[in-house]
Amino acid sequence: MTGTAGGAAAPQRPDASGPTVADVLVLGGGPAGRALAAACAEAGLRTALADPAPERAWTATYCAWPEELPPHLPATTIATRPEAVAVLPGGGTRALGPYAVLDTAGLRAHLDARLAGVTVLPGRAAADDVRPDGHRYRVRLHVPGDRGGRIDGESSGTDDDGTSGGSSSGKGSSDTAPRNDATRVVDAALVVDATGAPSRLRPGPAGGTEQTAWGVVVDERAAAPMVRPGEAVFMDWRSPGPHRPGWTDWPTFLYAVPYGDGTVLLEETSLARRPGLPLPELRDRLTARLAAAGVTVPDGAPVERVRFPVDTPRGPRHPVGFGAATPLVHPATGFSVAPALGLAPRLAAELARYLPHDPAAATTAARRLLWPRSARAVHRLRRHGLRTVLEMPPDLVPDFFDAFFAGRSGRAFLTGRDDLTGTLAGMAGVFRAAPPAVRTRMLRSAAAFHPNGR
Repeated sequence: MTGTAGGAAAPQRPDASGPTVADVLVLGGGPAGRALAAACAEAGLRTALADPAPERAWTATYCAWPEELPPHLPATTIATRPEAVAVLPGGGTRALGPYAVLDTAGLRAHLDARLAGVTVLPGRAAADDVRPDGHRYRVRLHVPGDRGGRIDGESSGTDDDGTSGGSSSGKGSSDTAPRNDATRVVDAALVVDATGAPSRLRPGPAGGTEQTAWGVVVDERAAAPMVRPGEAVFMDWRSPGPHRPGWTDWPTFLYAVPYGDGTVLLEETSLARRPGLPLPELRDRLTARLAAAGVTVPDGAPVERVRFPVDTPRGPRHPVGFGAATPLVHPATGFSVAPALGLAPRLAAELARYLPHDPAAATTAARRLLWPRSARAVHRLRRHGLRTVLEMPPDLVPDFFDAFFAGRSGRAFLTGRDDLTGTLAGMAGVFRAAPPAVRTRMLRSAAAFHPNGR
C-alpha cells in the first residue's frame, strides 16, 4: 500500500459491488490496532483495519517503561530515554530508573510501513453495527461525510482509534456523531475491538473514575525550574500553590517529560477521581504552579487535554478486546501502548492457528493469551490499589505516594501486567513504608477486597 506524504497509510476505497471479506477486522487505527492488524497480515490472515481518519497524523504523547517495549522496536520510534524521578511533597526526590518517550511520528511511520498486506478502510462502528452472522460477523462501518468525525476539544479517551489529539499517555479528543455518513459492510470471521477507552463498542458509565490532565509544551530552557536535563518527572507532589476559591481539595501533581527535540511537556495531573477533576481547574493549577516557579508560558504554546477512564473491568469475549479496550491501561499510569506493541505479534500468531475456520477457538485462544490467571490477578490488584487511593482522605494521598516511591519495589507495581509476585511485593513495600494513618486506610480497603472480582 502506498503511503501518503504525511506517512499515513492510504485507505483502500470502498467497493460498492459487495462487502469486504476478511479473516480479521480490527476496529480502531491507533497504535494497538495498527500493530495488531500488521501482525495479523504478516501471519497470513486476510486483515482489514477500520480507521475513522486513516490519513490523520497522531499528535498524542506516548511514554513507556523500557522493559515493557518490544526488544526489536526500531530506534526511530524512541524520542528520548530520560531517567524518571518522583518529587515528594517535601521536595525530596526518588529515582525511578529508565523511562522512554516514544517518537509519535516515528512510531506511526514504523507501523504504517507494515500495513502493505492490510485493507485499510475509513470508517468506525458502534455496538449495534457489529452483528453475528452464523459463525462470522457482519459489521457496518460508518464512513464520515464532509462534516463527520472528530472535532478539536476536550479529550475523552485513549487514542486507540487513531483520530485524536495529544496527551501524556495517548489520550484523545472529543467525539461527535458523523454527519452525512456513507456506510459499507465487512464480512469477518473475527472482530477485534481496538477502539480505545472507553470502548466505542461498550462505553463506560457516566461519572466513572477518570484520570484528567492539562498540559503545555514549552522550551526546555523555560522548563528548567521544573525538570533537569536528562530527567523526566513522573510525579511532582509539591503543592501547586495556595488553595484558591473554586479549587477542590483533591491533590494533583506535575508530570514533566522531555520530547528530545528541545521542548518539554509540563502537565498538571489528577491521577484518578470520580468523576474526573475538571480541566479548567487543572489549567488554573498548572498556571499557578508554573508562575510560582518563574516559568513563562509563551502565547500560543501547544496545549494537551487529557480525560480517560482508569477503572475499566475486563470486557466480554466478543468481540476480542485489544489495547486500551482490553483494557491494557494501567490505572496508575494510563500507559497501554507498550504492552499492546509487545502482545500484538503473539496474539496474531494465536489467531492464525484457528482462522478462518474456527473463530470460536480463536476467540478462546485470544482470551487465554491476553488474560492468563496471573494477568487477571494483577488486574484485580491494580484496580484494588486504585480504589484504595480513591477512598483515602485527600490530605493522605501525597503521603501514600511518598510510601509508594520509598523503595524500588514500587516500579514492579507500575510494570509487568502479569507479574503477580512483583505486584504483591510492591504493594507490601508501600504498606511497610506508609505512616500509620495511611496503613489504617490500606487495611480498611484490604478488608473489602474481593479477589474474584473482574
